[in-house]
Amino acid sequence: MKTRLRALFCDHLSIMRGKYLPYSKIGDDDTRFCRSVFGTHYDRDLLDAPGSMVKQGLPDMELRWRGEEIRDSWHASTKIVLGDLYDDAGAPLTLCPRGALKRAVADWQAKGLSPKIGIELEAFALQPDDYGRLVPYDAPGGVVYGTGPFADPLRFNDRIWAMADEMGFSLDMITAEFDSPQFEYTLTFDDAVKAVDDIVLFRLMAREIALEYGIVLTFMPKPVAQAGGSGMHVNLSFADEAGGNALSSGPKGGPEHMNDLARGCLAGFLHHHKGLAGLIAPTANSYMRLQPGSLSGFWQNWGGDHRNVTTRISSEGGAKARLEHRMADASSNPYTTVAALLQAARLGVEKGYELGPMETGDGFDRTDTRESTAMTLKGAVADLEKDTALTEAVGADLVANHVYMKQKEVRKTRDLEGDALRDFYVHFV
Repeated sequence: MKTRLRALFCDHLSIMRGKYLPYSKIGDDDTRFCRSVFGTHYDRDLLDAPGSMVKQGLPDMELRWRGEEIRDSWHASTKIVLGDLYDDAGAPLTLCPRGALKRAVADWQAKGLSPKIGIELEAFALQPDDYGRLVPYDAPGGVVYGTGPFADPLRFNDRIWAMADEMGFSLDMITAEFDSPQFEYTLTFDDAVKAVDDIVLFRLMAREIALEYGIVLTFMPKPVAQAGGSGMHVNLSFADEAGGNALSSGPKGGPEHMNDLARGCLAGFLHHHKGLAGLIAPTANSYMRLQPGSLSGFWQNWGGDHRNVTTRISSEGGAKARLEHRMADASSNPYTTVAALLQAARLGVEKGYELGPMETGDGFDRTDTRESTAMTLKGAVADLEKDTALTEAVGADLVANHVYMKQKEVRKTRDLEGDALRDFYVHFV
């Protein structure tokens, strides 16, 4: 078969959508999709969501890509590329999550700073039982930080690693997590757009490779009720115009060595804590993970080398100085998530929000703060609607579409529980 092109974008539900196109499309080019994809829900219900133009004729939108961003793929005779979305008049589509991230990066670049991002993904491996029901992957010897065949008897993660090397992904780590069969995948720091491009393609690659082994690898936040949750931790720093790490105040890290930029970003995260949840923990299932004492991002707090706070300040300084935000999960669109975090951080720097004291509790039996995310998707979406500063910064049209779809999702999932709730999401996330 002559080499073809797989052109993709990550939609409002974090679903990868695209087309296979002929060899002639390998280069600077474009293709068209129905804009009303942005009105389509997980259950294929077509809704008149803001901006989707479902009742205005379901017009086209255009995906454009640059030839220099086309990559090798994990499938034979196939190249792969991510692009940006434009409306039928040729203007950037305001619903495009990748466009929202590029705007956030530009806002920081106007300050002479370039955002650097590193993302940690967690996922559970499931497999069908004799009756076709999804159950946890059989890895009884799996332990936290487990490696080798006891943690992964089919060794599908070996194939993921090998293919990541071939694809040029900079893997930092694969390991078993606390709750078998859960795995963590970490890519190294890169420029923000490149880092998120890599994570959405890596996530797709990992899921498709695992499926060849009969494994449904899901990044949804809580697919196994009796186990812990899966997060998408976002580590960020900024390169200054000289190439140095602008979050660094010297060779030592930690709370006692934070500079004004770090403190401003951190204050932005705390100030917009509730609104952020509606964007970056965006499913009903997310709120099974976001609970007190769950090592997630439930509490409106921060700390040093402390896994039970929302924003963790690395003890590493110098080039490795960074902030780690721990609320998001990978049911969110990674472009939207990173855009939202960058905008919250920027608002913190520009508006001079007050930074409250560091968390001193253990996060299990005691916390200093009583402020948290909402306990449900419904509450989180309401908090997002109230946060007009964050909404405007991320993009009013994108957020309006998101709020509408998530309000519908609240109704669609309110009577679902157990496997029924999991299966509403599991094949898409």
